Amino acid sequence: MTTLDDSELVFDKDGVRLTVEDAVATVTLTNPAKRNAQSPALWRALTEAGRSLPGSVRVVVLRGEGKSFSAGLDRQAFTPEGFDGEPSFLEMARGSDEDLDALIAEYQEAFTWWRRSDLVSIAAVQGHAIGAGFQLALACDLRVVAEDVQFAMRETSLGLVPDLTGTHPLVSLVGYARALEICATGRFVHAEEAERIGLANLSVPAEELDAAVRDLSAALLAAPRDAVNETKALLQGASGRSYEEQRTAERAAQSRRLRDLAGLGD
Repeated sequence: MTTLDDSELVFDKDGVRLTVEDAVATVTLTNPAKRNAQSPALWRALTEAGRSLPGSVRVVVLRGEGKSFSAGLDRQAFTPEGFDGEPSFLEMARGSDEDLDALIAEYQEAFTWWRRSDLVSIAAVQGHAIGAGFQLALACDLRVVAEDVQFAMRETSLGLVPDLTGTHPLVSLVGYARALEICATGRFVHAEEAERIGLANLSVPAEELDAAVRDLSAALLAAPRDAVNETKALLQGASGRSYEEQRTAERAAQSRRLRDLAGLGD
């Protein structure tokens, strides 16, 4: 994992730090005292992190300081006073449908950029990844987890639904029935099960998490960038295409790659 000693600090604010070392960016949640609980300010900082990435970045690692990746939404959001300068959830509920939709869409932006076709994102997850924390891990392309990881989607227990883009990747990874059971019960999913059902690409002892993510990052960087990006785009679109449409997409992508390799690209 990159450290502040060998990487460039891009910004550090509102519980989010962005550093860059060569082709790898690291986004770190930096409020371990509150188990990296999330707030609108943190979401805006995550959105800014995505917009601040240099063009040289190919891999983005997302991690949380301390014992937990992210324990989810800061419960202060549910109090009448909410956060300073922010509408509380109670105030939001009194707004128009249009205003409420726009505000949630703004919050979702923090979770959408991780699957950009020009990047591969890796969530390094230890300890609790609850609710919004679970959804943030799901926002990434890949997840490497420590053996103490505890995923849970607790929104239903609060009378809410998961609305931070987590439902689509969850169903894609584990299927509808398993996703429904996980969300509706709010139960914990631990490391062994997470790896077995496809939530985690790899499970390692906590002390090996950083090294495992470094190794995976290096492996992703070993292949040419354009080939990785084209492959990612093919795989991202596969579920929405028929078999024949996917064959066509493969031929088109390979034609581009061959022309580029031959120096005949646009």
